[in-house]
Amino acid sequence: MDEAADHPMESSEPELARAARLLASASRARMLKALSDGRPLSVTVLAAEAGVSVPTASVHLTQLAEAGLVRAEHAGRHRYFRLSGPDVAAALEALAVIAPPDPTLPTTLREHSRHNALKRSRTCYDHLAGSLGVALMEAFLDQGLLQPEPNDLASGVRPDQPASYGRHSTYRLTPQGADHFTEFGIDVDMLGRGRRPVVRYCVDWSERRHHLAGALGAALTTRFFDLGWLRYGVSPRVVHLTEAGRGGVRDAFAVEIPN
Repeated sequence: MDEAADHPMESSEPELARAARLLASASRARMLKALSDGRPLSVTVLAAEAGVSVPTASVHLTQLAEAGLVRAEHAGRHRYFRLSGPDVAAALEALAVIAPPDPTLPTTLREHSRHNALKRSRTCYDHLAGSLGVALMEAFLDQGLLQPEPNDLASGVRPDQPASYGRHSTYRLTPQGADHFTEFGIDVDMLGRGRRPVVRYCVDWSERRHHLAGALGAALTTRFFDLGWLRYGVSPRVVHLTEAGRGGVRDAFAVEIPN
């Protein structure tokens, strides 16, 4: 009997080493971070984000596409790339939680502004992250719109403890929450018919707390854009809460976001 027969499950295990090698390149990591807001970006933009030439960026993106981390889209003669799905964004956010701090502090006003903007409000694939996303998640829990599963409550883990994966690993939408989000304009019944979980969380790398992911997190972010409460920033992933959004979030969810 050959070795493969002795270990029938071995070939189905994830290739962590291969994924780690791809992320070990600072250029590829920067491109994946830039794509973490879920929008497609051109090779030229990604090359600028990574600080490499366009031909070099193309080589890196081909490697990422072959590994299933990104996918290419064509619009006429132009080629764009986006993350292959929300699981990739969640994995990047999780790695950012355990990654050591960048020892190089922002040296220019532009870098400093971008760093602060990312911490304040950004998209994590298709849902909100940063202090805005965390503030909304905490409000949903405080108001009973979301609730940790009973097993999580019984474990004694408190919402004010630093977040990590496995703490409050499951949340559920309460009947009160379903009514509230429906009144806000989200088709909650339709969310429950899809394959994607209605409620998931990501651990926010900058806040070390949970922010809302899943189908509900994506629908909420889309609704914010539709209402004009959010606008994209100049830098990838950065979003800004508009003046209308600041008032809307206060009225709809009793969350006061400082100007």
